[in-house]
Order: sequence, then structure tokens, then C-alpha cells
Amino acid sequence: MAVNNKNREELLLDCLKKIAPGTELRLGIEYILQGKTGGLIVIGDSEEVLKLVNGGFYIGCSFSPSKFYELAKMDGAIILSSNGRRILYANTHLFPKPDIKTSETGTRHRTAERVAKQTDTLVISISQKRDVVTIYKGNIKYMLEESRAMLSKANQALQTLEKYKEGLGDLSFNLTVRELEDLVTLFDVCSVLQRSSIVQKTEKEVKKYIYELGVDGRLLNMQAEELMANVSSDFINIINDYKHPDNKSEAEQIKDKLSRLSGDELLDLNKIAHVLGYKPEGNLKESSLHPRGFRILSDVRRLPYSIIVNLIEKFGNMKSILDASVDELSEVAGMGKVRAHSIYDRLKKYSEYYLYNEPYNRGGI
Repeated sequence: MAVNNKNREELLLDCLKKIAPGTELRLGIEYILQGKTGGLIVIGDSEEVLKLVNGGFYIGCSFSPSKFYELAKMDGAIILSSNGRRILYANTHLFPKPDIKTSETGTRHRTAERVAKQTDTLVISISQKRDVVTIYKGNIKYMLEESRAMLSKANQALQTLEKYKEGLGDLSFNLTVRELEDLVTLFDVCSVLQRSSIVQKTEKEVKKYIYELGVDGRLLNMQAEELMANVSSDFINIINDYKHPDNKSEAEQIKDKLSRLSGDELLDLNKIAHVLGYKPEGNLKESSLHPRGFRILSDVRRLPYSIIVNLIEKFGNMKSILDASVDELSEVAGMGKVRAHSIYDRLKKYSEYYLYNEPYNRGGI
């Protein structure tokens, strides 16, 4: 089953959640590793899976780590329900199609990979001799690592995320300043989207480690969530601000296309410009753009999205909104005089703050 990079990452994260430390299933796996019995586990009871089952015996009991471990002492595979809460069959033999390609050499791992590819089901193979846990899902293969090594890698990835996020913060601050001065270029926009995409890709790498660490990764998860606050929403707002007028794709669709760009493609700002709908010729710094205002209006005050849309539809871009009087703002549908006064004052303070502060001095208004 072929999957794109984004779906592959999401499927892997979902698999890691199911067997993360702190779950009963992971405890059962740890028992098997300690007992050095090995095991082959299929988490799924679809008709396609059950067709591959031969022999063994039906259990039909609720899952518990101790029962799971005792049943794993037998040579055959264990079949769990799709949610992993019930043990359905034990000591079974699995017969996937023998012509399905596999890179594995051992019988247990070859069977696991073929079953996963044929049924698109999560299959776990536990090596008896090497204390290695390998998970398979469709064409995905992933080997779990020892917690201490995983924690070290997670901390390194989090430090990388912090570094990239700091750079994104500076680029975003400078973009805001240029928006307020109406000096934005296609280069500025693509640079911020580039860095934001890298930050979001790095976060997925951190999340992979966090899910694999399970309960041991709770502190790292809190740090990652704090770092990623507003990153995704800002990304969407920038797309809405700057996508080409002829580009009829929704912001989420454009975001999805950007997320599928490879690391090498992300380094090419022209690729990002093309996804936004532009066909740049020459230097991106020579292409002037005018923000519609989604990002700044969302940042200035918690305005209902409908009013933000009404503001943009009436004035066309951020510069016209900034130049508008209170009376002109109050004419916007759903606005009213009181709210218009408030937005007018907030926009003035917002502009003063960004135009007279360096990025490293920012702290909010």
C-alpha cells in the first residue's frame, strides 16, 4: 500500500501511540523481551486478517500484560482486536501471500512484513535473540529503540526545534514590520513559510520520539507544545494573506502541498512560490506583495473570523485597513462603533510596538 510522506508520518505516530511506554500493550511487550520468548502480534480482526489465520485456538478474553506474556511462550502468532483490548487468538499460524516482497530474513519477521503489507494492519515482531521490537504497517517498517537512547535523541531534536523556532520568530517579526510599512516581497513570504515548514517537520520528528517514550516523554511533550503555539495558525493566515488571487485552493490544501515538499525542495523558495500560485521570473525580492490582513488582525485582537473576513472584503488589504478611520471601520458588517474604536486603537499600538522594537526585545502588547 503506497502512502505519501505525510500519511506515512501520521500512520507511524498512530502506531507508536498504541505501544508507547505506559500502555498495557507495551508492558506486555516488555514482559516478552525480559522472558526472551519472542513474539508475533497482529493488532486487527478484520476479515482480511482472519483469512490468513490457520490453527491455534480462540481465546476471546480481555487483554492483560500477564496473559499476553504467557500466550507468547507458544510459537504461534497472537491476534488482538483492532483496539488492542481483547486477545482473540493465540498460537496461530499466518499464511500471507508468499510473493509479497520482503527485505527480512527470519521467518517471523518475513511473515510480519507480508501480513502488514497484505492487510494494512499493525503487526509487531519481537526478536527472541536480539531483544528488538519491529513494527510493520503497510509499507512502514520501524524498529523501536531502547528508552535511554531514545530520550537522548528526543532532547537533541527538541534543541533543534528550539533553534529553528527562534529563527522563525525573528523572520515573522520582520515580516510584520514590513507588512506595516507595506514593503513585503515574495521573498519575505516564502522565507517565513520555508522556515515554518522546517519547524513543523522538525516537530513531527520530536513527536515521534515523544510517542515512543510514552509516559517518559510527558515533559518533552509540554515543551514541544509550548514551542509550537500558534505556528500552525500563523502558517494558515500567511497563506490566506498571500496566496495568488488565481489560486482557488483552500489554505489547508496549500499547507498540505507545502508539507509534502521534500527537504531539498523546501530549500528552493521558487518551489514555495509556485505552490502559492505565483510564477516568479527573476529575483523574488523584486516581487512586491500586499497582505490581506488575516495574520495581523488575528494577532491584534480576538476578532470573530467573520468580522476579519468582512474587514478584508471591504478594504482589500492591510494597508487600507490601517489607514481607515473609526467611522470607516464602523461601517463594516458586524463591527459597530465601540468595536471599531477598540480595533483602531489596538492597530495603532500594534504598529508602534513592532516599528519601534527589535525582535529580541519583543514580549507582546
